Amino acid sequence: MATVRFSVEGNVATVTLDRPEAMNAIDPETEIELRDVLARIDADGGIRAVVLTGSGEKAFCSGADLKKTMAISESYAAKAFGAGDESFVSSFSTDKPVICAINGYALGGGLELALACDIRIAAAHARFGLPEVKVGTIPGAGGTQRLPRTIGASDAMLMLLTGDMIDAAEALRLGLISRVVSAGELLKEAQALAGRIAANAPLSVRAIKRLVTDGRALPLNEAIRLERLVWGLLRDTEDRLEGRRAFQEKRPPNYVGR
Repeated sequence: MATVRFSVEGNVATVTLDRPEAMNAIDPETEIELRDVLARIDADGGIRAVVLTGSGEKAFCSGADLKKTMAISESYAAKAFGAGDESFVSSFSTDKPVICAINGYALGGGLELALACDIRIAAAHARFGLPEVKVGTIPGAGGTQRLPRTIGASDAMLMLLTGDMIDAAEALRLGLISRVVSAGELLKEAQALAGRIAANAPLSVRAIKRLVTDGRALPLNEAIRLERLVWGLLRDTEDRLEGRRAFQEKRPPNYVGR
């Protein structure tokens, strides 16, 4: 039985974690399905933006499904230097923009998955937390690194070291999410936002995402130099010329990704 629903409308793909009975926790089967879906998204040039959400109204994702976690049968060294230790969440990456529509609890790996997305909007009843410290471990799929980069060190430390949850209003204040909407409007709002992004020049959208992502690890002068290089790469594309023609002719542009 599939645990991930995938659909495409126009240039927008919608990915839904579909285990509401388990608060959309990620079990091994779900991780495999998510990897397959992400590969399909990367390979499909017609998909220009992605919405990621959860099924039901209780939870976006409560993290890893601890009830289905396999017992460790090998040393950490064997795993790290063998098949690899990277989880889907920690390695989640695509050049296409991903909007996370958080429809309830985003806890542990669920919040880490949301942090790996580019834009986060949430239902008013959503709650957020990284409670790992309460059970003797740490967020191990990017939480200790992505959260401070998103909301700042002090507020991130407060969440990480207490393990406490915050509500949607506080998440909005901290900049963890960009918008709070009613539960009934959440998916529609996320898909409309994805549609507006998908209507823009796809090479420009993907270039901006890559510049923002890669630029965080660079000194400012090097990041600006990289930005200038990418601007030059896009200067003579068909889409840049089309954008100017459409503006002059007062019509919507027809972008083709070239």
